[in-house]
Amino acid sequence: MAKALKEKSVMKTLFPWFALKGVSGIGNHLFKRLLDRFSSPSLVFEAPQEDLLQVNGITPRIVAAIKVYNMPEPVKKDFDLVMKKGYQIVTMSDPVYPSLLLQIPDPPPFLYVYGNLCNSIKNIAVVGSRNATNYGISITKRLCEELAVLDFTIVSGMAVGIDTAAHTGALIGKGKTIAVLGSGLERVYPHKNLKLFHKIAEKGAVISEFPLLEEPEPYNFPIRNRIISGISLGTVIVEASQKSGSLITARLAAEQGREVFAVPGNINSFKSIGTHSLIKQGAKLIENTQDILEELSPLITDDSLNNKIKHEDKPLSLSPEESLVFTGIGHYPVHIDDLARKISMESGKLSGILLKLELQGIVNQAPGKFFSIEINNQ
Repeated sequence: MAKALKEKSVMKTLFPWFALKGVSGIGNHLFKRLLDRFSSPSLVFEAPQEDLLQVNGITPRIVAAIKVYNMPEPVKKDFDLVMKKGYQIVTMSDPVYPSLLLQIPDPPPFLYVYGNLCNSIKNIAVVGSRNATNYGISITKRLCEELAVLDFTIVSGMAVGIDTAAHTGALIGKGKTIAVLGSGLERVYPHKNLKLFHKIAEKGAVISEFPLLEEPEPYNFPIRNRIISGISLGTVIVEASQKSGSLITARLAAEQGREVFAVPGNINSFKSIGTHSLIKQGAKLIENTQDILEELSPLITDDSLNNKIKHEDKPLSLSPEESLVFTGIGHYPVHIDDLARKISMESGKLSGILLKLELQGIVNQAPGKFFSIEINNQ
């Protein structure tokens, strides 16, 4: 009986939010103005016509739509499905609605949430190429793991490539992460990340502004990108081509007054054109977590952050020959023969040293005897 009464109370509270969002002509900008003026959606429906017309953007047609509003069947089904599935609905009036997101011009009136969303400003967005290189994936995991250890929440879009690496790095660091979908929570995309979808919800939240059954339409993703940047203090771009969707997120972050960071890549790779362009335009070039903290420290008064990350740095202990091999390898794979010529070392001896470094987790070997530095040991 108590459970039924609680559910009825929740439905009564949330129903006006769904109803107002469903009124023709009311988008996110206008919804926010109405909420600022009348405090709640239910009071919007009760407001006199003359009061509604005082809100910038409200027309007589929209007022008429509010006054004769009947919830469309798709909206009603969406609402019923939310109640059935037990997803959370976090509205702009909810204390856990992200305060940073409220600062953008067009915040979603409410968010569909799977997991637990907390109102923290220590959020960092990390996005990039879907077709990422080993270098991009490795450095993304390392950055996000370190940030998670420092109690930052990693925000990304759960796409394959850099997004997946960002969420994974946060989970490795036993921290929180938020995935912002370009589809409804009942339409997980990409489907191959279904397990990740559930893991993220265990340690953070998967959120969306789209109805539960909304398909991952291409036009949804640029829309959701404003949430990724808007919920975060800064956005890190890793491996973005010239026409990458990640550049949209970077532009939105700049427009929202947030920090934009870019990880440099191979100057010969088309996957780095976008990130290098951002750096030329003034984005902060980052090589490690400390670079991010330096920019965000004025916004976060936690003196323990810098001390903590410095305490965790572990210098490598290598012999002179091992150091010679290590410094000869870059983050981009190099063939063993090219490395032997570069450092003037006999191939048999080099193979032995590389094997030792690989067993220590200092270098990675890719198929074809290509070697690269393990990012965590740079």
